[in-house]
Amino acid sequence: MVGIFGSRLEHISPTDYGAKNTLKNSYVEGPLDPPLHSSTIGQAFDAAAEKWHDREALVSCHENKRFSWAQLAERVTAFARGILAMGFRPGDRLGIWANNYADWTVAQFGCAKAGIIQVNINPAYRPSELEFVLNNVGCKGLITGVEFKTSNYIDMLQQLLPELSECQPGDLHAERMPDLRAVIRLGRETTPGMLNFADVLNIGRGQPAGFLESIEASLTCDDAINIQFTSGTTGLPKGATLTHNNILNNAAIIGNNLLYSTKDRVCISVPLYHCFGMVIGNLTSITHGITMVYPDESFVAESVLSAISSERCTSIYGVPTMFLSVLDHPAFGNHDLTSLRTGVMAGAPCPLELMKRIVSDFHLPEMTIAYGMTETSPVTFQTLPDAPLDKRISSVGRVCPHTRAKIVDIEDRIVPPNVQGEIMTAGYCVMKGYWNDEDKTKQAITEDGWMRTGDLGMFDEDGWLHITGRVKDMIIRGGENVYPIEIEEFLFSHPKISAVQVIGIPDEKFGEEIAAWIRLRNGEKATADEIRAFCKGNIAHYKIPKYIRFVDEFPMTVTGKIQKFEMRNTMIEELGLITPETA
Repeated sequence: MVGIFGSRLEHISPTDYGAKNTLKNSYVEGPLDPPLHSSTIGQAFDAAAEKWHDREALVSCHENKRFSWAQLAERVTAFARGILAMGFRPGDRLGIWANNYADWTVAQFGCAKAGIIQVNINPAYRPSELEFVLNNVGCKGLITGVEFKTSNYIDMLQQLLPELSECQPGDLHAERMPDLRAVIRLGRETTPGMLNFADVLNIGRGQPAGFLESIEASLTCDDAINIQFTSGTTGLPKGATLTHNNILNNAAIIGNNLLYSTKDRVCISVPLYHCFGMVIGNLTSITHGITMVYPDESFVAESVLSAISSERCTSIYGVPTMFLSVLDHPAFGNHDLTSLRTGVMAGAPCPLELMKRIVSDFHLPEMTIAYGMTETSPVTFQTLPDAPLDKRISSVGRVCPHTRAKIVDIEDRIVPPNVQGEIMTAGYCVMKGYWNDEDKTKQAITEDGWMRTGDLGMFDEDGWLHITGRVKDMIIRGGENVYPIEIEEFLFSHPKISAVQVIGIPDEKFGEEIAAWIRLRNGEKATADEIRAFCKGNIAHYKIPKYIRFVDEFPMTVTGKIQKFEMRNTMIEELGLITPETA
């Protein structure tokens, strides 16, 4: 298998990745082959379009749109020339506030060719959050969707920017967002003060080739090209700043791990604004020639099933809650999923029983688990398609190429194997830093380049990483350290339970008590006493949840990550608890 980087992307057998080597300390290094590549994303895109000219590059099912690589390249180049003609220059920031549309991807690759830093904005953001992120990074432009569910993006922007009604498109001067000059909207309707996406393409089609070519020649792989805001669960969102080198090489490594070729068609139902969608989804397309398939503008279980069967997808991405929703959908058995072979699950720990169902019922014999974070481009560990099933179920794999990792105690000392500590990673994948926030960057990245993940884990003797929880999620009950994932795994084995999340809430006597939110399988009923009886004698008494709540759903981010802090706040409010002050 050869990607656009020629022999540099020749596949290395998965068995060569981290061959058995008994660890003496919890420190690992990934292999150095294939070598890292020094292309910019724009150069890689152009190489892909030239190599796979007539092959299908992108299918947007909900828009009924299809593009060959040649057709996609024409739009990408037109966008890049158009945005430069509007006065944008390399290093300027352009936000995109929209769901999964073909034009999102055109903008992604067009920005990369022009050296414009793309700023991914969560479609769930409300006006105050949008205002913060645009001002935080000084966005010069914004691409916006029209509406989604209860969000009317046009209305929100008109409220934030009353100057839009009077300004010429592309010449905005707004009191609340002084750096913003252009708002570009998707769709065919027009809005005062805004350009349509098609307008930018048309501007670009009228420009000569030379200026864009000179800009591209000046770019380097170490330039910042993307800002992704991490969820602000413990404070204001932080803008992780990533380079061409960071995310393009990460995509190439993931594609190699998945044994991708031009025969693969990937169902991308994860959001493009997230690294899962734009890196693991879109960027692996240009490194390996896969076809991108968007089932819908956001995750819809039935749309996923329809896209897999009609487009004959071979790979699928998602977080555990997404796979569970598809497996439990009433129409699951009505669709032909036999074209599937592989995929990536990431974003949250996967219960053992769910992984078994995914491999068997979903027809995913080569399903992989990936681990990482936005700040590390994102993937640093991955199980491989031919890994033993027990390893794919119980771990997140071994360290990826060109990446180092270690497990440390609270004093940053490396611990022995099978001892829990914080996971730290280093290598090409670590971000440049948080945009305009030196203090937060120094807290996250050590002077010698190690990223503090905030995740707890341990290595076994063969270097497989096992995630045991979040540093901040750990519950301390009466002096005992309790890890939610352990209780969640146990409760998930109950035949009536479909999904479960465990949190700690304040308790006057023990400091913290354990609460479980449980979603039952369709048609099942249970009581809190029944669940506690199931626990008794099977897990330690102090791990048995005091509070049990049955729910239909969990609070989640757009990417499907469970928001445990929201659950905790809800319980505190409902029970009238007081959070104890700590030093």
